Amino acid sequence: MNAKVDDFKPPAPATSGAGAVAHAGGVDTPYALELKDLRKSFGKTEIIRGVNLAVKAGERVAIIGPNGAGKSTLFNLISGRFEPTSGDVLLNGYRINGKRAFEINRLGLSRSFQITNIFPKLSVFENLRCGVLWSLGYKYTFIKFLKNLDDANERANALMKMIRLDRKRDVLAVNLTYAEQRALEIGVTIAGGANVILLDEPTAGMSKSETARFIDLIKEVTVGKTLLTVEHDMGVVFGLADKIAVVVYGEVLAFDVPEAVRANQRVQEAYLGSSVAGQQAGG
Repeated sequence: MNAKVDDFKPPAPATSGAGAVAHAGGVDTPYALELKDLRKSFGKTEIIRGVNLAVKAGERVAIIGPNGAGKSTLFNLISGRFEPTSGDVLLNGYRINGKRAFEINRLGLSRSFQITNIFPKLSVFENLRCGVLWSLGYKYTFIKFLKNLDDANERANALMKMIRLDRKRDVLAVNLTYAEQRALEIGVTIAGGANVILLDEPTAGMSKSETARFIDLIKEVTVGKTLLTVEHDMGVVFGLADKIAVVVYGEVLAFDVPEAVRANQRVQEAYLGSSVAGQQAGG
C-alpha cells in the first residue's frame, strides 16, 4: 500500500502583527512572500544588503536589475539554496530560514531555473506525473504501479493540456523543442500545487513570437498564484508584471507598479547613467 505524506506542513500563520495584511473582511492574512532586512555575504563581500519586500497573494512581481545586481542570489535565498546571513524569509507568514529546498517546496513554493531542469529521458506525461506525486501525498514506490494512481494520472493529463503539450504526451523531453521544454518545466513547477512560483528568466533564448506565446501561457497557468520572475526582457516585464522590484547592488531601489518604475529617475540613472536619464526626463 502506498504511504501518504503529511510531513513539512507549516503551522497556522500569524494573523496579526508584522507580516500581516488586512483583507476587506477584517481578517488579517500574511503576505504570500515577505523578505525582512534580508542579507547575504560571501566571505567579506555583502551581496544582498538589507532587502525588504512584501508580495501579496496573487500578485505578479518581476525582479529586474543590471548583471551582478544580486537577483539570482535573492532567488537562491528565497528558495532555500542559500541560507541568509541575517534577516528573514516568510512564506505565507511562516519563517522558512534554514529549511532545505525540498522542505520549502512542500510548504508551497516552487521554482524553475535559468537552465531547463527536467528529466530528459522521461516522456512529457512522466515528467508531469513526477511533479504531481508528492502534492497528492504519494511517496515514490514500486509496490503499486503508477499507472493505477488515477488521481495522479488525471492531474498530469490536465497539466499537459494546460501547457499545450497533450499532443506530445509520449515524446521524450529531450526530443522537444527548446520552447516546449521550457513549457514542460513550467508544468512541472506548478504540478506540486505550490501557491508561490519563482521563474528564473523563463523566456531566455526564445524568439519574439515564442516569447509572446509564453507570456500568455505563464499568465494562464499562474492564475490565482503568486508569481516572482527574474527577467531581462523588458517587453516580458511590462507585459507580465503587476509590480516591478528593481535590484541594484544588492538593494531594492524601487518597488512599484510598472508605470511608476518606468518614470523613476533613480531607476533610469541605474540603467542609463545620470546624463542620459536627465536628457530623457527633459524630453
